[in-house]
Amino acid sequence: MSTQATSFTASRAAPAGLGQPGSTTHAPSYYAATGLSQPDRPVLQGTTQADVCIIGAGYTGLSSALHLAEQGYKVVVLEAARVGWGASGRNGGQLVHSYSRDIDVIEARYGKAAADALGSMAFEGARIIKERIARYQIDCHFRPGGMFTALSDKQVRQLEHHKALWERYGHTELDMLDARATEQAVGTRRYKAALLDHSTGHVHPLRLAQGEAAAFESLGGVIHELSAVTRIERGECATVHTAHGRVQARFVIVACNAYIGDLEPQLAARSMPCGTQVIATEPLGDRFKEILPTEYCVEDCNFLLDYFRLSADRRLVYGGGVIYGARDPAHIESIIRPKMLKTFPQLKDVRVDYGWTGNFLLTLTRLPEVGRLAPNIYYSQGCSGHGVTFTHLIGRVLSEVIRGQAERFDAFASLPHYPFPGGRLFRVPFTALGAAYYDLRDKLGI
Repeated sequence: MSTQATSFTASRAAPAGLGQPGSTTHAPSYYAATGLSQPDRPVLQGTTQADVCIIGAGYTGLSSALHLAEQGYKVVVLEAARVGWGASGRNGGQLVHSYSRDIDVIEARYGKAAADALGSMAFEGARIIKERIARYQIDCHFRPGGMFTALSDKQVRQLEHHKALWERYGHTELDMLDARATEQAVGTRRYKAALLDHSTGHVHPLRLAQGEAAAFESLGGVIHELSAVTRIERGECATVHTAHGRVQARFVIVACNAYIGDLEPQLAARSMPCGTQVIATEPLGDRFKEILPTEYCVEDCNFLLDYFRLSADRRLVYGGGVIYGARDPAHIESIIRPKMLKTFPQLKDVRVDYGWTGNFLLTLTRLPEVGRLAPNIYYSQGCSGHGVTFTHLIGRVLSEVIRGQAERFDAFASLPHYPFPGGRLFRVPFTALGAAYYDLRDKLGI
């Protein structure tokens, strides 16, 4: 079938208002087209009281809200757009352990105590997700198994090191695959080896967020959509203001990540929104066996990595590339399709039905930033590309600190938080220059 056939218009520039903050509509993605049915969630009107007010109905906010509701807290979540509207509903759907900088880097930079503390939590996020899916019967198309693939001898050695490191911290559900076994699992000769992680997998990310929202609401939690927060008034009892109402709460969690805007300038100064692009092909039918017969999800080891998986209806969902500064590219398919065909040239006749972009939040250290804005106002941001599992972990950790158990929270909060050199004006060119350097190293295999 010709790729010039009925390609979905989302692969071009989105019409004005679609996928923008405060929009009534999700970004025009495959996920939005196949999400769960959602109830009407009213705009916040007037004044309400809560034990905890959470700003943002992405994974960080929903995970925190669900953990707290399970403990009997009265929680109100305020969302500027829709549940799962940001990166939580647009990402690659892969459950990847640890952090964007792994445990050995944490030890080298911040010492053994920090590495041990964060290492003890590095594999918890994926467990939480699987527990949530099972407990609340969330229909988010979970499939087990994930692979990291190596394109050079150097990356093979990195994967061997990676396996030994994770096994040191108790994660043993790992197998190294040679080139032949990798080709059998992924229908391409592009890779020299792979690390197979049996404990991970992939999901329909928007359905996961929507299912967690429904679980939270089943416990009495309240979500107000189209209720952008305009300011947070500090105090022993904080007041969170929107255009039409306010929430008075003992505690506040700021969980906005890449879409924080100017709500808290000190948080925005320490982070940079980055765009990544994803496409979804037409359903492949039995042809899926040519590329992913195991139905594992895959990501390669490059600095600017490619990642892909099969959807429940066996489309290839393929993502990659980074737009620093979060500019929406006008032609997503033209960016990602060549990457897909470099991996799977046998798909040259396959139509692309969807293409979309979304923002994740990058920090200077590539580690998440967690802390307090005031004694009763907490935040978490900057997962730097490892958000699916980390957000679920930090939701539990934030619920713990609100209950008075601060040890695990302090392990993250004690990490240094740095602004980008040159501030907002120069953070994009400086970061893009660094990325170009590492991308060249990947291409040269050095």
